[in-house]
Formats: sequence, structure tokens, C-alpha cells
Amino acid sequence: MFNPFKALGNMQAFQEKAKAMQQALSQEEVTIEKNGVRIVMSGDQQVRSIEVDGAMENRIAEAFAEAIKKTQEIAARKLLEMQSE
Repeated sequence: MFNPFKALGNMQAFQEKAKAMQQALSQEEVTIEKNGVRIVMSGDQQVRSIEVDGAMENRIAEAFAEAIKKTQEIAARKLLEMQSE
């Protein structure tokens, strides 16, 4: 017999693990340098900085960060839709 309370417990454990993983990823950092462009990004896909030919480009970093946030929102929404099916 299906126990809905067990499913809730499993979901809570999953959410806690996901949160811990995201915190761990936020501590990681990747730096890519190519063709005069330097991008620093955290493991949880947060843009830390963008430089073009040695000059900081905060406008690009902010737009890039917003685009990543929007795609993450779409992915989360799709995941929720899949779980409710």
C-alpha cells in the first residue's frame, strides 16, 4: 500500500541533499580565459565577474547572470511538472 507520508519524507530528504549540494557548489569557482575574455563563475552557475581585454564588464556579467537565473527557473518548473505527473 502506498504511504503518502513516506513519500513526503523522501522528498524532504531529497530537498535537503539538493540544498547541501548547491551550497557545496557555490564554494567552487571556475575561471576561463579565452580570446581576451575572462569569466569567473561559481560551481552553482553564479557569474562572479567578466573581464574583456582586462576591463571589468559588469553589464555583461549582470545580463549573463540574469539569463542563467531564468534558465534555472525554467528547469525547476519543468522538474516540478514532471514530479506531479
